[in-house]
Amino acid sequence: MKLSLGPVLFYWSREKLLDFYAEMAGQPLDVIYLGETVCSKRRALSLDGWLGLARELREETRAELVLSGLTLVEAASELASLKRLCDNGELRVEANDMGAVQLLLERCQPFVAGPALNLYNAHALAELLDCGMVRWVPPVECSASLLADCLQQLDALGQPRPEVELFAYGHLPLAYSARCFTARAQNRPKDDCRFCCQDYPEGIPLLSQEGQALFTLNGIQTMSAQVSNLLPEYSRMTALGIDLLRLSPRAEGMAQVVRAFAEVRAGALPPPLAVDGCNGYWHGQAGMLRVEEAGL
Repeated sequence: MKLSLGPVLFYWSREKLLDFYAEMAGQPLDVIYLGETVCSKRRALSLDGWLGLARELREETRAELVLSGLTLVEAASELASLKRLCDNGELRVEANDMGAVQLLLERCQPFVAGPALNLYNAHALAELLDCGMVRWVPPVECSASLLADCLQQLDALGQPRPEVELFAYGHLPLAYSARCFTARAQNRPKDDCRFCCQDYPEGIPLLSQEGQALFTLNGIQTMSAQVSNLLPEYSRMTALGIDLLRLSPRAEGMAQVVRAFAEVRAGALPPPLAVDGCNGYWHGQAGMLRVEEAGL
């Protein structure tokens, strides 16, 4: 099974991004995603900057490099940027919006279907396969049972299976909004946010009145409060035929996370229980649950 590094979902400075990818270049990763998926105002690196970083990484790693596009395209300027990304001419693109799917279909370019696309059954997958999808990242709320059903339906339809890449580690991206929650938390309008997301390298924890962690706010993106960690499910994921495990970047300790997954891939025993965080969606339960603690 391959290991992939998802796109950075938080707003980090240019220096932090470059340092992060310099460290990741030495890790046992098979695919590395680059680019901005959350907010078009985050311009620590431009498209040319991401492509330049990709050229540098090619000299340091054998990992496949993929460019990820925006998840929520609202303005004409964002659509123009998405067109330029789809026309980059160097890297495969991860489509996180159906507009990107259409652009890539028009250009006859194979693509990765990102987790923000609402693909929950084999008929929807078949449509995307006809458009050029070669890899599918299921929505983060998909359970193991739903994933197995989708793949069995594809077989029954006589459709080839795409590569399946599962979101296996990180804060789960749950929803997107036209409103910027981080700016609002600082009483700033979205158009004058002053890039306050950079003050929160792993987002803003959102607690209930009782002090329970509910969500993480990351600009226009709402994420899980807990970090999802499916490493204990490695054997089951292998049996389901999953091809890649996506590890979503965090501000600290990412090298240790990659090594932990790589060791299990190399034959080490996975931890018997979820070591931390949540895994409810994988078991068909509420996503915020850790089913071992809940007794489910």
